[in-house]
Amino acid sequence: MATADELMSAALRSRPRLAIIDARTHPVAGLKGCQRLKADSFTGIVPALVLVRDDPRSFAAAFDVLADEVIREGTDVAEVSLRVAALLRRSDRDTYVHPSTRLPGGIEIETEIARRLEGDALFAACYADLDHFKEYNDRYSYYDGDRVIRILSKILHDVVKGIVSERGFVGHIGGDDFLFVIPVEAVQEVCNEIVSVFDAIVPYQYSEQDRRAGYYFGKDRRGQLHKVPLMTVSIGVVTNERRHFTHPSQVSELATEMKSYAKSLPGSVFTIDRRGDTAADEEEPRPSVFNAASVLEEK
Repeated sequence: MATADELMSAALRSRPRLAIIDARTHPVAGLKGCQRLKADSFTGIVPALVLVRDDPRSFAAAFDVLADEVIREGTDVAEVSLRVAALLRRSDRDTYVHPSTRLPGGIEIETEIARRLEGDALFAACYADLDHFKEYNDRYSYYDGDRVIRILSKILHDVVKGIVSERGFVGHIGGDDFLFVIPVEAVQEVCNEIVSVFDAIVPYQYSEQDRRAGYYFGKDRRGQLHKVPLMTVSIGVVTNERRHFTHPSQVSELATEMKSYAKSLPGSVFTIDRRGDTAADEEEPRPSVFNAASVLEEK
């Protein structure tokens, strides 16, 4: 591409893996192209590598226009290769995390489940989702809603890492949907702690009036007023104890089903799928349902 216009046109069409901008011969045009690329909200995520002359002024100027990496003329080829590889790793890391929670996104979630499927250890995939979140956003604001999502992400991360450390993974699917993966034996402890902590914290995200009442009146899709309870969290749990999964999509599909079942129940709960691949495996055909109180009673 010879001009900044051509660079932007190509980047807006396809969002390339990497933009290499040669600013050695025509430094002003090259730096202007990099500046335009990084200023646009859609193309700004494309990693930009700028080639410059071997002088300090050109080197600094490239970073001033937000280049992600700058290579001086005459740099050893082996070093260039290492810098490009590192740049692409950084780009992938930044792309795969959710911007508001800094948790891994969909691609990393699928990769983690695939990694677990390749191993021999028993694991549980847990799909967490907020109940009555849309109504909360409508009553308060998207800013308050984002705060609640960050609170939930912090609870999930701290509880999972606090109980199972590096053996746990927490990802952010999007919105108020999260998925965490933990060893099977930790399901009860982890999910119970998440439910308990969330129920203790979430009332304080409401006004004193709503908190004291335990509900508020909101409008449904048809504009009718109805009583809306405070937010709760629902967790659907799937394990490989009685099932043989061959692809992450199978885990995701079943976890979504279990999450939907959990959301049909009142309060903050976690439901564990007890079904198996065959009829002989189905000693408990119905899922197990737990909330904080039921787990404490079992103990």
